[in-house]
Amino acid sequence: MPEPTENFRNTNRTLLILEDAVKGNYGVLAAICYNIEHLTAIVKAAEAKRSPLVLLLFPSTLRQLPTLAWAASAAIKSATVPLSLHLDHAQDVSQIEEVVKTLPFDSIMVDMSHYDHEENLAKTAALTKLCHKRGIAVEAESGRINGGEDGIADTDDLEALFTSPEEVENFLKAGIDILAPSVGNIHDPWACIHGTSRDK
Repeated sequence: MPEPTENFRNTNRTLLILEDAVKGNYGVLAAICYNIEHLTAIVKAAEAKRSPLVLLLFPSTLRQLPTLAWAASAAIKSATVPLSLHLDHAQDVSQIEEVVKTLPFDSIMVDMSHYDHEENLAKTAALTKLCHKRGIAVEAESGRINGGEDGIADTDDLEALFTSPEEVENFLKAGIDILAPSVGNIHDPWACIHGTSRDK
């Protein structure tokens, strides 16, 4: 893969999609693909609705079907609407390092939220530098969102940590491009059992 320029943000697909959404005052769907059938259907739906879209792959999917990333990359290049490829909730440092070297992702969620704040921030900052060298945008999760999703650490036994304004500043200083704050939102099926935290 070619080395990116220092101004990779000007051409990064995920960031361009989000910037256009901010300018246009609309939301963008991020849809999870587990197989080629999901990928095909999601891309066709985005084109039918003339809607930009972020395609998500989970780390567990990459372990089972690594070629799906290349199929998604090809679909993005031939699509008639803006699409990007995002690795969601990446928590294994060695996997992130391998993905950065070998797979065509536009962005990665470097999710170190299962560590305490200081270690989360330190690991995120180091991995952000690595990703940026290859032109990959970085999303980080500050605080801790209760519950679990496919293939990521389940936080049922950990206390939810809400994101403070100071933490936001610290993560921005680490150089990340996108922040997923913990503001009472929780992952299903945890939400079905415990409910949301609207009072916080």
